Amino acid sequence: MSRSQVLRHLFLDLPIVVLIVAFVVYQSQPTSSLLSWTTKGGDAAAQMPSASSSSSSTITTTQAPVYFFSHGGPDVQYNTKHPAYAVLQSIGKEITQKVKPKAVVVFSAHWQATSNEIHLNNAEDTDLIYDFYGFPAKFYQAKYPSKGDPQLAARILSLLSSAGIFARGLKRGLDHGVFSGFNVAFSPEENPLNVPLVQVSLFKNEDPDAHYRLGRAVASLRDENIVIICTGMSVHNLRDMSLDPQPLPYAVSFDHALKEAVESPPEVRQERMAALTTRRDAKQAHPWMDHLMPVYVAAGAAGNDFGKQTWTMQEGSFAWAQYRFGDVPS
Repeated sequence: MSRSQVLRHLFLDLPIVVLIVAFVVYQSQPTSSLLSWTTKGGDAAAQMPSASSSSSSTITTTQAPVYFFSHGGPDVQYNTKHPAYAVLQSIGKEITQKVKPKAVVVFSAHWQATSNEIHLNNAEDTDLIYDFYGFPAKFYQAKYPSKGDPQLAARILSLLSSAGIFARGLKRGLDHGVFSGFNVAFSPEENPLNVPLVQVSLFKNEDPDAHYRLGRAVASLRDENIVIICTGMSVHNLRDMSLDPQPLPYAVSFDHALKEAVESPPEVRQERMAALTTRRDAKQAHPWMDHLMPVYVAAGAAGNDFGKQTWTMQEGSFAWAQYRFGDVPS
């Protein structure tokens, strides 16, 4: 398939004006207004066990790996011929079949709380938020079965408090930064996750060190085989989006620079990753850095584990890098 054909599948032949409008999310709106755009998940989630229900004897000696997903748009779950689709499927199977987590904690680019406070979903029944406009009707009928875990959410609140991070729990649905990519990685029909899922917000700022500390605050969850997944994009510029698949220069240069920083030794990784935000191409790659901040959370949660880029693709004004921190059980 040619690159132009791939791009047509990626954007489903929608007019570019519609696409630009469609990708504009209103994450600055209060949670109460977002909840009006929700739908119930499927029944499969009803059988999911609580991550906190097992005894402390389940704590493992090997930490669970941490992942960064470049999640794509709300169309990613329908674009089966796009190269990222098979990649996300493979990563999902790695998690369910090799890591076999007790629970998943997810940070998405599409939930920013306030500049100095973190929010997290502490509800057991989790809906969906259709935080996009102008797509075909079926996009607004998407479902993703999941169950939250109030006990795990309370534990995360405690960890954040101990780290000096202001946080509070509330009820909120999963945004498309979670359910779109998870419908590919953890297809309910082909590769169900079947463990509790708790979403935590980002800060509403562009502070890489604050987000690195956020990840570090929850790193101990990995000791209990709880997988931390952070979703965004390695390059994300909606302003320059077009139907031309040829990568723009900054998509290539910033994606390469991010790889170099993430894969640097853990003792210098935070400093080198923070320096990325001051690069000349940084504001081209991320006019607003909401889709970049999740990789800092992932790197912070990784502690002394090395990061590795497992795949990438530069496409127009976007890049799709996928990262894993730490080792996968053999």
